[in-house]
Formats: sequence, structure tokens, C-alpha cells
Amino acid sequence: MEDITKHPILEIPDRKKINFTFDGEQLTGFEGMVISSALFLNKIKIFGHHVKDNSPQGIFCANGQCAQCNVIVNGIPVKACMTPLKEGMLIESCNGLPELPPEDNVVTVGDSDIVDIEVLVIGAGPAGLSATKSLGENNVKVILIDDKAELGGKLVLQTHKFFGSQEDVYAGKRGIDIAKILGESVEALSNVKVWLNSICLAVFSDGLTGILKNNDTYVLVKPKYLLIATGAREKMLVFPGNTLPGVYGAGAFQTLVNRDLIKAADKIFIVGGGNVGLIAGYHAIQAGIDVVGLIEALPNCGGYKVHEDKLRRLGVPIYTSHTIVSANGEKGVESITIAEIDKNFNVISGTERTFACDTILIAVGLNPVDEFYYKAKEFGFKFWVAGDAQEIAEASAAIFTGKIEALKILKEIGIKISEDINQLDKFAEVMKAKPPHPIDIEIKFKEEGIYPVFYCNQEIPCNPCTTVCDQQQIETIDNVITQLPYFKGEQDCVGCGKCVAVCPGLAVVLLDYRKDKDFPLVTFPFELTEAKLEKGEKVIVVSNEKELGAFEIHRSRILKEFPKTQLITIRLPSEIAKQAVAIKNYETKYIEPIDIYQKSLTDDETIVCRCERVSVGEIRNWIRSGVRDFNELKALTKVGMGACGGKTCTPLIERIFREEGVSIDDITPGKKRPLFIEIPMGIFANAKDKKEEL
Repeated sequence: MEDITKHPILEIPDRKKINFTFDGEQLTGFEGMVISSALFLNKIKIFGHHVKDNSPQGIFCANGQCAQCNVIVNGIPVKACMTPLKEGMLIESCNGLPELPPEDNVVTVGDSDIVDIEVLVIGAGPAGLSATKSLGENNVKVILIDDKAELGGKLVLQTHKFFGSQEDVYAGKRGIDIAKILGESVEALSNVKVWLNSICLAVFSDGLTGILKNNDTYVLVKPKYLLIATGAREKMLVFPGNTLPGVYGAGAFQTLVNRDLIKAADKIFIVGGGNVGLIAGYHAIQAGIDVVGLIEALPNCGGYKVHEDKLRRLGVPIYTSHTIVSANGEKGVESITIAEIDKNFNVISGTERTFACDTILIAVGLNPVDEFYYKAKEFGFKFWVAGDAQEIAEASAAIFTGKIEALKILKEIGIKISEDINQLDKFAEVMKAKPPHPIDIEIKFKEEGIYPVFYCNQEIPCNPCTTVCDQQQIETIDNVITQLPYFKGEQDCVGCGKCVAVCPGLAVVLLDYRKDKDFPLVTFPFELTEAKLEKGEKVIVVSNEKELGAFEIHRSRILKEFPKTQLITIRLPSEIAKQAVAIKNYETKYIEPIDIYQKSLTDDETIVCRCERVSVGEIRNWIRSGVRDFNELKALTKVGMGACGGKTCTPLIERIFREEGVSIDDITPGKKRPLFIEIPMGIFANAKDKKEEL
């Protein structure tokens, strides 16, 4: 591992180096970086060993939702992914909890401050920011909290351009830029208080909300109205080797790479062909990391086709109707074994292949962070839910639903609104809809003039190319946002290239036949290097299926409005011009399977509860003996009783019940903890050392 010093999209800041120790070894990191990223920077992926079976423990969610990354700092266990590195920190591997002192310090226990507020917004991601902006602009007093050090949620991890409409959700801008736009708008509002590094622990029956403010002070907030915009957590899979260091979610990978600028791997393999997996693959390539392959269990990838096409053009093998058989290695991931599956999702014997890699990204969907929703409902709060906590969808949809829920709160307060909420709800459903199957399109090339060609073939909500054209010559059918764009041609295209540069899917090219119809000029978008490509350099021209050859650059330019997208113009033979959809600056080198012995693990060895190291076999045995109550499973196996509170294993165990023929309706759900995140008891009780009072 190493820090990223060059990136085609991200600005590399000057970072102050500081010293710390890990297990007695003197190391260097960057000030403000979280501990987990500092350890990755120093090529350390094992943060400790589990007390039950000595299994190596490493990063998993990178989002504070579990305790997989626990380390001991100055004698106190902390989450490495949430704790900023400081000069001189003494960090040790977490191989169990440290010994308690022989005697407790004498402390006094005090009451916590109670803060009254009109609206409390939990979560400063796209939904929370959008909602807070609308509320604040209508002079509503708001407290906005988030457990991270900066505003934006997952937006700060997104280097790609967003889909949707420019007017409603900033389509055509990158997530990192949208985070700045929304964040600055919210911070400028005098009636909005922003609490960062502040974790919501629980909502209580007396209408209070418990918050760990600034990671050190417990505060009770009493809101008149509560907006829950807590986002989502990644789903996990059960397979042999699933808890090895190096197996983690795509979001954790993007946190390491795009937020903390750590080259977190050399070779990755992605499990899951939705947008999260496809986008993570593209982000990896931008960071100089090899993507060995991607598998999807369904016959087709579920993400946007343009995202899939971007990976295929860059030479990433995508295996549909495939599953992961195992992650392999002793102390960390060394390889992955995959296999083809039939229509019933059973492995087809003899199709297994093993590929060398050091990281496996799990991108098989998201679960809403909805604990606060259910408790707020149970306790009779006046509450609203937005973003992924409401329904899993794209971040552009979260921006929109955040605004809608804010308008509903304004209406509840009695503030007059001009927007039609019913119409907005209908548009939100369009934004949240699953992408339909791609359609076959026939492009009619005319060998004259200059015009854009659109290689998008999926009717998804996206129209920035229509709004960016100064000549207003790009439209969708009936101006419906989900219809495919086309060039009207009522006026001559001026060749400005804005439609090429703005496209989130990099699916627009510009053909120019004005000088030579046999060798037209073709302009492509390019985002894979921070160095500007220059005239005379050679690049590889590709279609969606194959490489078309190496050609010299005729012209290279960058538009002021789109500073991170290069427009590369190449003179091509006419027949190649009609196939060319993109360029890349390297030849594809396919990675072949390796032939090594892999240990076959049984259900009794495959882990379903990471915190308590409970196996699939244990769960199956108890289900087969008649257990139908999750609370009974807890008592029998300790499943769900670990640090994450069952957030990861509960959906996996529900799946095991289904596999055993037990309906979810026949299962008694487990009791949720009153606090959803761990907190030191001293802080929770507002305890003070009596010595400090003297």
C-alpha cells in the first residue's frame, strides 16, 4: 500500500506527516487521517486477532457500524476507522479487551444537557443536506448531525458524474463537488447548527434523542420534528473465507481510496454487478489498481449499462451467472475462487476458476440503516425518512427525496410551500426505479457535418446533455427524462464538446466529417490520468466489444466548465469511427486463472456472525432442531450479541432460515439494543473523576 500522489479527478492536498507506533514499531501517517487508513498506508491489514479462535481481524465496513477494526489506543479500545490519528499515539493490536484496573476510580455522575430544537436531521449525506437546505432556507431552526468529520456522506467518495437532471439533482457534476455545493449552502444558513463527529446513539420513549457530540460529550436533543437520513450499510455474503482481512465492502474501499487517498490494494476482484460494484471498479482503475474481474450472480448486471460498458472497454472481464466459491489465504486474501451457476443458483461442477488477488470487494446491495425509524415509530415521534433509510436508490434520488421530506415538514409546521408534493413524489418514483433492460438502438450515421452520437441504450433518468447544449439541439423524446437523447439537427452543431464532457456515462462522442468524410475527427471523453494527453501521443481506440487499434491524438482540450474531463480528438478511418466509443491509454492484459490447491471449508467452518465467530453450521443445526426465535438463537450461540449488534449477521441468518424452508413470518425477531452504537459508560453517564473537581 501507499498514498495516492496523483489522481485524474481528486486534488491531492498537502498533508502533514506525523509519527505513531503500532505494536512497538515506529510508523508515519498523516495528521487527521483515521487510524485504519494510516495502518493501510503502512501495509498493515491485520489489526488484531479474535479471542475465540485467533482469526485475523481487519477492516470491514469502514463506517463505524462494526468493531472488526478495533485497536487499543493508549490502553483504550477504539474503532480504527472512526478515530483520527494523532502525533505520538501508542496503538496496539486488539487481541481481546485490555485488563480492567484493580479498582474503579471514584466518579460523580451528572445529568446531560437537553437541547430543544425545531428539527433534528440525523445524517449529513445527500438526503440530509438537501433536506436541511430546504428547511433552513425557510427559516426553520435545524440541528444537523453526522458521525463523520465532513459533510456529504457517501458523496465525498464519489468521483464520477451524477445522473438525473441538472435542475433537480446537479446531474453532470461529480459527487465530491455536489457535497461541497450542498455543504456550503447549509453552512451559510445562520439558523442551522451543524454537529460533525457526532453520533446518534438512540431515540427514547420520552421524545429525547441521545447524541455523542464531538466524540466526547453526551447530549440529549428534544426535537419537535425528526428527519432520519441515516443512509445504508452494505450487505455481506456467507462463503468460506468471508472474514479474511482483504474481504470488505466496496464502500469501505472507496473510503480508503477516494477519501483518504490510500492505494489500498494492488489487485482487486469485485463480487456484484450493481452500480456500487461497477463504479468501485472504475474508481479502482482511476487510482492505478488492477481490477482482475467482476462477477454477477444474475444473467445480466443490475447496474447502469453505461457503467458496465466503461469497465468492459477498459478490459475488465465481467462474468455473469457466476458466484464466489471461496476467498483463499491464511492471514489475508491471496486469491478468489469463482464458479458458474445454473438458473437455480447452484454451482456447476467443473467450472471453478481461481484468480490471484489481494482484495475482494463485496458489492451485493445495501440494507437501510433504519433502527431509528422503527424506534421513532414505536415511541410516537413526529418523524420523516429520506434517502436510503427510506428506500435504497441512487444518491441523486436521495437528494430529491430529502427535499420532498423537508417540504412535508414545512407543511406540517404550517409554512406555505409552492411546490406540488404529489408531483414531486411521482418524479421521485422515476428517480428511484430500478434500471430497465438495455434496448437495441440503431445509430444512423451521416457522413457530413458535425454532430454528437449517443451510445447510451438504457432508459434511465438522465438529461444533462439536453440542458448543456447552447444551441438547444439535444432533446429526449417528448422531453421525458428517461427517454434516450437525440440530436435534432435544426441548427449546425458548433462542436463545443459540452455534451461529451458532461455525460455521466461517458457515452457521447462527437463526429466531425466537415474536412474529410473518409477520415472524420472523433472526440472522446477521457478521465484516466491526471496528466493532459497531448497531440501526437498514441492511445487505444475501443468499441464496446474490442480494441480497434492505436491512433495518434489530433487535438486535446479541457473545457473550463469540466476541468477533470479531457476531450481527445482523433482522426479515424470512417468505418472505425462508426464503431469507436472510447479510448484508453494502455493495452488490456488479461489475468489468467491460477492452478493452486484450495482448502475446502464446510458449513461448520464458514462464519455467519463475525463478532462472535458463529458458523453457518451452528445456525443450521439449531434451526433444524426447531428454533424459530432469534432471541433463543442469541442465548444458544451468542449470535447477534457482538459489537455490531446483529447489523451484519441478521439478514444472513434470515437467509439461512429461508434456505431451511422456514418463512420469515414464522420467525420471532430479535430484540434491538436500546443504544445502536457503543459508547463508553463514563461518557453516557456524564461521569467526572472526583480528582478533577478538586
